[in-house]
Amino acid sequence: MSSSRIFVGRLAGRGVFDPVGDRIGKVRDVLVVYRAASAPRVVGLIVEIPGKRRVFVSIGRITSIGAGQVIITGLINVRRFEQRGGETRMIAEMIGREVTLTEGGTATIEDAAIDRTRSGEWIVSELFVRLPKPAGRLTRGESRIVRWNEVQMRSDRVGAHSAELLIQTLVDRKPADLAEALLELPQPRMLEVIGELPDDRVADALEEMSEQDQLALLALIPSDRTADVLDRMEPDDAADLIAALPEARGEELLDLMEPEEAEDVRRLLEYDADTAGGLMSPAAIVLSAESSVAEGLAMIRRAEIPPAMASAVYVTHPPYETPTGEYLGLVHFQRMLRFPPHERLSALIDTEIEAVPVHASAAEVSRRLASYDLVAFPVVDDQKRLVGVVTVDDVLDHLLPDDWRHAEDEPAAPIRRGRA
Repeated sequence: MSSSRIFVGRLAGRGVFDPVGDRIGKVRDVLVVYRAASAPRVVGLIVEIPGKRRVFVSIGRITSIGAGQVIITGLINVRRFEQRGGETRMIAEMIGREVTLTEGGTATIEDAAIDRTRSGEWIVSELFVRLPKPAGRLTRGESRIVRWNEVQMRSDRVGAHSAELLIQTLVDRKPADLAEALLELPQPRMLEVIGELPDDRVADALEEMSEQDQLALLALIPSDRTADVLDRMEPDDAADLIAALPEARGEELLDLMEPEEAEDVRRLLEYDADTAGGLMSPAAIVLSAESSVAEGLAMIRRAEIPPAMASAVYVTHPPYETPTGEYLGLVHFQRMLRFPPHERLSALIDTEIEAVPVHASAAEVSRRLASYDLVAFPVVDDQKRLVGVVTVDDVLDHLLPDDWRHAEDEPAAPIRRGRA
């Protein structure tokens, strides 16, 4: 095993390979245990393997560790990682903590190095810390590297930028993976990270959590921040969440939300949850019959449009915000690709697909999606106005069991079941 000093910030996200060079996964964190009279001992790595499963790899299974890659033996435990008492995740829990320097003063841990001793064990040898910003200055405080024995951990304080490295490891994750990573953190650390994440990323994660986890999280976040996050959620997801809250709490949040966003949510709350109105999103792509193919393609090309919602544009009479004028029909994006940019959408409307009534059951919506092989279906009210679109993911969320996010298949033939 290599004996070079490795900073954890550089190790995070690096590939993990078996002895023949096949990629097994990537490093997500380093697990250590604190000791009273010496530096923390590294007990292993938390590795993300295919399927987004996080597993524990004992330090004894690692044959080479470096900033570029990690080589392990083929024997690993494929059971999902569960943190034990006394164990600390360096990125999630150690980095960002405030420490007291033995020479006096305090500092915040921004990175940490692990190193192999002569006896063969891996320890936390050095810390990269930043001193407090000098009074009256705009620049950041001085940074330095200190030995572990030159600091004392302070369990009651967390630095202002303590989530910086952890957020760097989360920023590019898909919403479902971000939600899972947040829920795995200890509550104080999770709240710290959420406090530094942008509202739209918190909204992304919240949409992927179970209702139980959503409610537990919202109970810990101030109402004004919760309202900001709800503003950035899909209206149908925000409506589902507010409907699950006590009525007084829901009204408080609606009053704090942006008026336009709150109006969409209030309109959705008027419908039963198991109807087309309760499942739909009002954020449809609506255009006039005189709009061109070029305009339609430009609308669905926007990065913020979910793939299912971008499968078609919907043609109506004015106004073009839901609830619109009379609904005329839809135009599939594939059909637009087959026509020149100047062609009018009126010539491309699919007249065979009738919109689903707003009070239709979820079962009826499911049947129509399946019958027409669509991923999104228009919803109209009694006046034939377009009021929203139901997408296939909305239907799946409704049909799947409440705990589907936590369901996982046990591996058929685990390589090793215990931590060895």
